Amino acid sequence: MHNLVLYSDQLFPECAAIDRRLADILEARGTGKRLAYVASGPEPDRSFFLAARSYYGRYGLDLTLFFDLDEPQPPQAIAALFASDAIHLSGGHTGGFLERLKRSRMLRPLRDWALAGGMLIGVSAGAILMGPTIATDAPFIGLKPEEITDGDALDLTPFEFFPHLSDDESYLLTLLNYSTHAARPIVACNDSDGVVVSGRRIECFGNPLWIFNGAVWTPNEIILDGFSIAWVR
Repeated sequence: MHNLVLYSDQLFPECAAIDRRLADILEARGTGKRLAYVASGPEPDRSFFLAARSYYGRYGLDLTLFFDLDEPQPPQAIAALFASDAIHLSGGHTGGFLERLKRSRMLRPLRDWALAGGMLIGVSAGAILMGPTIATDAPFIGLKPEEITDGDALDLTPFEFFPHLSDDESYLLTLLNYSTHAARPIVACNDSDGVVVSGRRIECFGNPLWIFNGAVWTPNEIILDGFSIAWVR
């Protein structure tokens, strides 16, 4: 069972529709509203964590657990992480985040937890990590996605994710070129867009672009085995 929420960003009023869908899913699950925060990198002042706590608090969601991948974590801390009702993967440097997950040996447990029905929330880098690879991060570090050969990630989505599409007009052409090499479609989002995967249903919020085989497609033109795609307006 998939329970995934992918944000490009959380700074825009239009993101409220995604927020409400997240809150509704947690309510329907009936397990609780406890969220954990996995930091993408060092966060000594926990400023991003505190901002996220305030953000989720508007919806009655309780973000209390901060999980630092750079520090050895005792078994009880890991157990508390996976006892959460949802886990937030923060934004930041995607490659560094992936390396921290691998170094801490948390990549596989996080994937297994999500595949068993745990809810993952990703923002920017955290959302990119939910795909099969972090290749789509390449334009942000001056590379081409097809040059990323060691980016295997959580592999939870039947698509690759790209945030911040409108930040640079060159991004779309780069993604179109990459899509001729990629095995799965790419979902490219502006900062007010997002995607929710609930069970076998993919919900598109805002105006995300589906990019595949060198072209831009509408959601109803994309066929993903075992998944339906809906456009939420």
